Amino acid sequence: MSNTADHHAEPASPAANEGSALDSVLWIVRAIRKSWAIIVAAVLLAGGGSLLYSKTLPKVYEAQSLLEFDPDVIKPLGNKADPLIGWSAVWDTQQYYETQYKIIQSDRVLSMVVRNLGLQNDAEFLGYKPAAPAPLDDTIAALRARLIVEPVKGSRLVALRIQDTRPAMAQRLADAVAKAYIKQNLDKMVSATEDTVVWLSGQLDHFKAELEQNENSLHEFKKQNDLPSSTLEDLSKMIRLEMQEFDSALTRTRMRKSELAARHHELSKITAENPDQVPASELLSNSFLGQLRQHYQAAVRERAELLAEGKGENHPAVKKADEKAAIARTQLLSEVKNIQGAIARDLSILERQEGGEASLYETSRKRAVELNLKELEFHRLDRLRAQNEKLYGMLIEQLKEADLRRMMNTNNIRLVDSPTEPKEPVAPRISVNVLFGLLGGLLFGLALALLREQLDNTIKTPESVEQKLGVTFLGLLPEIAEDDDGGDRSGKKRRQRARRLAKTELAPELLVHERPTSGAAEAARSLRTNLMFMNPDRPFRRLLVTSAAPAEGKTTVAVSIAISLAQGGQRVCIVDCDLRRPRLHRIFDRAGDIGLTNVMVGDATIDEVAKPTIVPNLFCIPCGPIPPNSADVVASEKFKRFLDDLSKKFDRVVLDSPPIVAVTDSAIVSTLVDGVVFVIRASKTHTATCKSALRALRDVDAPIAGAVLNAVNLKSHEYSYYHYYYYKREGYAPLTPAQQAALDDNRQPPAPPN
Repeated sequence: MSNTADHHAEPASPAANEGSALDSVLWIVRAIRKSWAIIVAAVLLAGGGSLLYSKTLPKVYEAQSLLEFDPDVIKPLGNKADPLIGWSAVWDTQQYYETQYKIIQSDRVLSMVVRNLGLQNDAEFLGYKPAAPAPLDDTIAALRARLIVEPVKGSRLVALRIQDTRPAMAQRLADAVAKAYIKQNLDKMVSATEDTVVWLSGQLDHFKAELEQNENSLHEFKKQNDLPSSTLEDLSKMIRLEMQEFDSALTRTRMRKSELAARHHELSKITAENPDQVPASELLSNSFLGQLRQHYQAAVRERAELLAEGKGENHPAVKKADEKAAIARTQLLSEVKNIQGAIARDLSILERQEGGEASLYETSRKRAVELNLKELEFHRLDRLRAQNEKLYGMLIEQLKEADLRRMMNTNNIRLVDSPTEPKEPVAPRISVNVLFGLLGGLLFGLALALLREQLDNTIKTPESVEQKLGVTFLGLLPEIAEDDDGGDRSGKKRRQRARRLAKTELAPELLVHERPTSGAAEAARSLRTNLMFMNPDRPFRRLLVTSAAPAEGKTTVAVSIAISLAQGGQRVCIVDCDLRRPRLHRIFDRAGDIGLTNVMVGDATIDEVAKPTIVPNLFCIPCGPIPPNSADVVASEKFKRFLDDLSKKFDRVVLDSPPIVAVTDSAIVSTLVDGVVFVIRASKTHTATCKSALRALRDVDAPIAGAVLNAVNLKSHEYSYYHYYYYKREGYAPLTPAQQAALDDNRQPPAPPN
């Protein structure tokens, strides 16, 4: 039991997850197989109900009008975009189409249809003859309920469908709705155009007055500022040219002045000591100055030559050379002075000229600045005039176009197909309704099957024993007898039922002995093997067989275990500890014989009550007289000594006991045995009942060996997946002569030798 608990505490592996998914699938399949009749009934009822319901519905006919939304409206005035309406900006948007779909179903359009066709007094439309006109809102609601607006996918088309039980009425309504919507759209466009004409006329007068005012303001501005008739651009260009001329002349004067000042400065460096240091530029421009410079340099060289010849300062030739040099110096300096005077006069003239030219340039610049300010104001006035003039011209053009559009009545909605009278009804669609009914019935049946399986909390399979109860699964026994301990059925009827089920001559609980090769006997031997090898070091010598509630087959399981142990060559004694509803005396024909209670009161010994049965090595001790206080009997020291003495005389002792939940006898006896075999009746015992019984055993620290699944119908759908139980269902007995002959007849001839 601890091993099982440890096993459940381990984390789930991928293989365990796959097994869990497979178990879920198998659970669903089992639920369907178990409740297939409910599913079939639900499908048939739902299909038949939908068929009958469809037959009772009136036939509905549908007429259709097809409309086109054309964004490329016919423009007789040209392909120029219309800036006032701007349809092209919204036609290709989803919002525009959705808006039009709502307008088609609006009260404005539908009320127009109601008034045009007089539907408020139409008994055919209303379905009754009104004494007075029906309310407009109710009539519109009735018409809207029959109208279906469905856009044609991938196009600018929309279908208007009207459904009615009369084909002619459906056609009439579909045609009226389409025409009413087209007329409403045309009226809206005409009304918008008329409003545009009125608005344009008012704006035209306003802009005409503003334009005249702008022209007068511009004329007064030119007059006040003495502006020429030519444009300001021409005048500005003239002033710019004048400024350029003044600026060029002033620049030339200043350059000449700078040049003369440089010459005057260089000439001022010439002194009496160095009269020949005349700038080369002056020499190049004045040849006379160059000659004087040459004469002076020649006289100086001559004097130097004389001195070099050894002549003194007072030599006549030297003195003559000095005079000659002095005269040349005087002439050279005089010429330089004349040149300086001429340059000074030129500088004075250039300074006066520079001042005049600068004054002229400044005057021209001021005129340019003043003209620039006037030009800004002039352009502002002229811009207002040009804008108003442009708007005025555009308004005149738009007014003429709007007036022409008003007279032409163009519309962007066009009726593509007019409705025709339908020939075939569109509803009820019997085949579709029946199909949905069958599908709904199938889903409902599946839901009922799964709900039924989910609510079925009984233990059915070995997996549920270990997963839900947490106890070791020892084995199962197929359905043998109707062990109804708590029912009101008589013992004779129960035996007749058991014999018919198991086809036995003896008591059905002795089937393991009567038919040792049957599936039940094989199952009992498998149970015996599991019990023997569960704890080989400390074998179960005392086994208590109990169950949670009555009628779960614990007596049948106890007898089967005892017989299988006896068939294994061991001395076995089975004791009936069910001191309330004993059954062993009927199974082994010991009715009225002494038993356990006689030993407890001292009227008999173990050897007197333990008598052999028809099963070799198997002894039986029946209950004996039923005591008034069974719990006190099994809790007594005499009962403990009885079990100890019994264990000394027999290899194995099997105790049949009452259900745990009903009485406490089994819980008391469980503390005196080596192992407790918990019996569960397949597909009958509830999980909660089993848990309550196992809790009672665990509370007294009972050694629970495991659980046995009893009365299993191996042919049921729960066990169709456990193929390894086939031999338990059919057994593995020797073939009868008839079966052997049939097998010999079907055997293939041996192969020829090589």
